[in-house]
Amino acid sequence: MKKFLLIALCALMCLGALTGCGGAKDWAYIEEKGEMVIGITLFEPMNYYDENGKLIGFETEFAEAVCAKLGVSPKFQVIDWEQKENELKSRTIDAIWNGLTVTEERKENMAFSTAYVSNKQVVIAKKANAEKYATIEGMAGASITAENGSAGETAIKANAVLSQNSYVASAAQKDVLLEVKAGTSELGVIDLVMALASIKEGTDYADLTIIEGVELTAEEYAIGLRLEDTEFMKKLNAAIDELVADGTLGALAEKYGLADVYAFK
Repeated sequence: MKKFLLIALCALMCLGALTGCGGAKDWAYIEEKGEMVIGITLFEPMNYYDENGKLIGFETEFAEAVCAKLGVSPKFQVIDWEQKENELKSRTIDAIWNGLTVTEERKENMAFSTAYVSNKQVVIAKKANAEKYATIEGMAGASITAENGSAGETAIKANAVLSQNSYVASAAQKDVLLEVKAGTSELGVIDLVMALASIKEGTDYADLTIIEGVELTAEEYAIGLRLEDTEFMKKLNAAIDELVADGTLGALAEKYGLADVYAFK
């Protein structure tokens, strides 16, 4: 009976984490598969579909360029952003690469690559309401939304005024835009990067605006890996360094309108 229990325990450990009993681990796990499964949400200009249904974006092309240097194929997988840590830990995905904000809390559950974008959280509203909500104090009592589990949600909860407002989480940042446009939420908190791409003239959200002068948390974007993937992280950062040095990453930032927030200037 003891022997049976030991065999069963070993089998469970192998299936659950793939880190013992002969299973591949760290970079060997990625290399053996020949692909990197990348967890994303649809987030313009990072990862989104063009008019032909092709996945494009700054981080899409960034990931493709890194994978080419590492000799593996990228496999993009849309995930529930609130479950991103669980997806990574369970090896459903190998990396979180989609406007992932570096925080001290997240460092307890994942390792971060070299940061490549400097970002911040901003408040958006209908242009018609911009004067009404020109200050944080003026936003008191307004309904507000942000993506569930996002840096925007954290920024709302950390703000003395906004944390007292009526708050309903949205499933994704694009839903924040929809809620504010529809008037079901008076205010939304999203990444500056997404706001700049989504509410300019000629877009579906040109009637929305960023509330100037109201800035919430400043932050950085990086790629999230499992804490134990130390060799994988070394290879990933080395590939990023090469793309910075040869100008590839800077060109992608320019292409997707991110030159002002690009970290390597």
